[in-house]
Amino acid sequence: DDVAFWLYSSGSTGFPKGAVHLHHDMVVCSDTYGLQVLGITERDRTFSAAKLFFAYGLGNNMYFPMRVGAEAVLYSGRPTAEAVFQVLERYRPTLFFGVPTLYASMLQMQDAEDRFDLSSLRLCVSAGEALPADVYRRWVKRFGVELLDGIGTTEILHIFLSNRPGKVKPGSSGSPVPGYEAIIVDEAGNPVRRGEIGSLRVKGDSTMAYYWNRHEKTKETLFGPWIQTGDKYYQDEDGDFWYCGRSDDMLKVGGIWVSPVEVENTLIAHEAVLEAAVVGQEDEEKLVKPKAYVVLKDPKAASKELAEELKEFVRNRIAPYKKPWWIDFVTSLPKTATGKIQRYRLRQGGPP
Repeated sequence: DDVAFWLYSSGSTGFPKGAVHLHHDMVVCSDTYGLQVLGITERDRTFSAAKLFFAYGLGNNMYFPMRVGAEAVLYSGRPTAEAVFQVLERYRPTLFFGVPTLYASMLQMQDAEDRFDLSSLRLCVSAGEALPADVYRRWVKRFGVELLDGIGTTEILHIFLSNRPGKVKPGSSGSPVPGYEAIIVDEAGNPVRRGEIGSLRVKGDSTMAYYWNRHEKTKETLFGPWIQTGDKYYQDEDGDFWYCGRSDDMLKVGGIWVSPVEVENTLIAHEAVLEAAVVGQEDEEKLVKPKAYVVLKDPKAASKELAEELKEFVRNRIAPYKKPWWIDFVTSLPKTATGKIQRYRLRQGGPP
């Protein structure tokens, strides 16, 4: 129960915070997600594109394999799609861990399934951001390897909500990992009904002890055994959890909450779009409307006509008031070192 290490949050909503973890937190994550979801054994070989300084990568490539005596592939280079495919073929891991942006980039390589042998993989995992359902379906169709989406935080150390092998609901975060509990609450801290959006709270034995030198922030985050993650979620009729966005990223349009993730995932389903980020912007009447920053697969395709096509594409698939009123085509989106989109930087004036 002694303090073991500090891990800093990614800075997706502002300045990073140091989460203080205890020695036993690593054992808890290994024995819950590692053993009971991944089913990791000494016969596995892990490869994580996420580095060891990222809470996700630390579990994937260090203490998960150490817990069971498995092997790990450590890669110091930049995890481009080409480089990752080369590592997968050369070192033949059985478990691969990435982030949604990387999976989308790997799907951009048209001949990858012919050039690279991925037959060693038994399972792929995505975390860091919500995995769009379209990316999941395309990955499984092309490479034939199941892709589990889950959510974890630096404060809880690793994944606490996850889909399960053979039981994936594309687009959802799945259900609580054994050993963890999750509830969705309103602003007063009361549980909401199924289908209602609220703030996610989680209880589990790997939760941080406190934020280093951030006493007030610790009090805002920890509620007895529960931790408020800062994420907005809702539960469907099956009890599965669906990510709506960070609390700071949610939009209120015409008095109704709008999930930027829902709009982004709809945009990504368009064949021309590689990535998208949605934020709120005031119109001439000082009313907030959705604005989208879009990265195209072919940057040369950017045009006013395509922008209008994308607006109509969204309007025809989700509630019309959720469609972007403005679309800016950009070459990249601002991200943290761990690959999370920094929407707050877009709200402050656009990409760097």
